[in-house]
Amino acid sequence: MQSTQRSGTELYPLLFTPAYAERIWGGHLLKDKLGRILPEGKLPMGEAWEIYDRPMGSSVVENGPLKGKNLHWLMNEFRGPLLGNNSGCTVIGGKEYFPLLVKLLDSAQTLSLQVHPSASDCLAMGRGEEKNELWYIIHAERSARIFAGLSPFVSKTQFLDALESGGDLEELLQSFDACPGDAYFIHAGRLHAIGAGVLLLEIQQNSDTTYRVSDWGRITPDGTRRPLHIAEAMRCIDFADRAVARITGPSDFSSHNRKYAILEECRYFQVTDLKLVEEIYQNTESTNTFHLVTSIDHAVKVECSSGNVLIPAGRTCLIPACTGRYKIVPQLEKEGETADVILTTR
Repeated sequence: MQSTQRSGTELYPLLFTPAYAERIWGGHLLKDKLGRILPEGKLPMGEAWEIYDRPMGSSVVENGPLKGKNLHWLMNEFRGPLLGNNSGCTVIGGKEYFPLLVKLLDSAQTLSLQVHPSASDCLAMGRGEEKNELWYIIHAERSARIFAGLSPFVSKTQFLDALESGGDLEELLQSFDACPGDAYFIHAGRLHAIGAGVLLLEIQQNSDTTYRVSDWGRITPDGTRRPLHIAEAMRCIDFADRAVARITGPSDFSSHNRKYAILEECRYFQVTDLKLVEEIYQNTESTNTFHLVTSIDHAVKVECSSGNVLIPAGRTCLIPACTGRYKIVPQLEKEGETADVILTTR
């Protein structure tokens, strides 16, 4: 990567045009709950890639003077001012990429039971990218479920026996009611699946490595089954992990702003849930890194010396590390409303 020659004075809060991905399990909640106008496809749209920088493509800026430039170009031109000194890059094929990937997932069917590799797994197998991720539930249909981790009462032998015999794997997993406001930390090695009828925000390392353990017998439209990755998955599953992945969200109401730490101990990203009834100030200088501001249920406005931007519900804004002090202003219509905002830092 070339050394940046730009100071960052051209940077400002950045919105990116979402890129949509067809998925066999895709649903209708992106349209019904967030009002998204989705492209036509052979399959439903199951994912909205809100911020991404991968060899296959990169998010395109949709606001301000840098409109039309992509995130990888920004990384080349403004790496220091954009990321800050406390944010490393993801290296893929010897090139540096933005370290995080932000998606919205919309499931009409249960996703495959899967696992992501750790760094040591990738090293041992000589391939793959480490992946830790966090889910934040935006909306869930009645009876929707989240599967995250093995049941504490199930042994490795029992799981392997059920897998080989075609037994009911759901019974061997920790299963939770999918409730808006709850979050789940899916660390590398943790078995997981998103149930049908869920719309969630996914914040993850910049990785696209997934090993399927089961696809629940699903048949694709062309009559085939999607491939499984049993050998790789068995290498990656952390069978000692029986901790509860669920991070229960607050359910009470307050007349003042509140801040809840969702994830603090992950070395790759930290996540905070802001419940806003009025404006709140943040500062990228306090962490010396970029911020990601995701509006969940109400539009919010970000105001700072380099420019202002309105973030519609469901969208994510990248606040460059060089921004310094900025303000988040909830766009509330009625007294008693609260805006839910997810703040991600490195």
